[in-house]
Amino acid sequence: MLALNNRFAAEVNALDQAGFAALVAQCWHARCTGDDAFLLALDHAAPMQGPNHGWFQARLQRFAYVDRVVVAAAGQGRGLGRLLYQDLFARAAARGLPLVACEVNLEPPNPGSMAFHQALGFSPLGEATDPRNGKRVRYLSRPLPPG
Repeated sequence: MLALNNRFAAEVNALDQAGFAALVAQCWHARCTGDDAFLLALDHAAPMQGPNHGWFQARLQRFAYVDRVVVAAAGQGRGLGRLLYQDLFARAAARGLPLVACEVNLEPPNPGSMAFHQALGFSPLGEATDPRNGKRVRYLSRPLPPG
């Protein structure tokens, strides 16, 4: 998963082995579909994992936060991202979480991810610039039905 993550560093930020392992250890939900896709999610109670997670923690009470979702180029368009999100939605709803939150890059632009998230029912909550790398992001959320 680390190699796949780092192939998409512009979208999700590169990590070294120790950083990736530490992130996975904080996740309450982590899924992969083999070598071609994965999703890592934190919740509201996890220690802050950067300014984007912190942005949601400062504004929302209970939520699941998608720290990163990555689908290899060869796997895109095959429904893997949708499958990973459906799994997350079901697990978060069963846990009684009212919504799923994430961010998508505006600068550098990631129009494919923005369209994907909008198609899944995500709506904008705000925007900010990540002080670590200067990326401009749009914060999104999607309500969940009661579990």
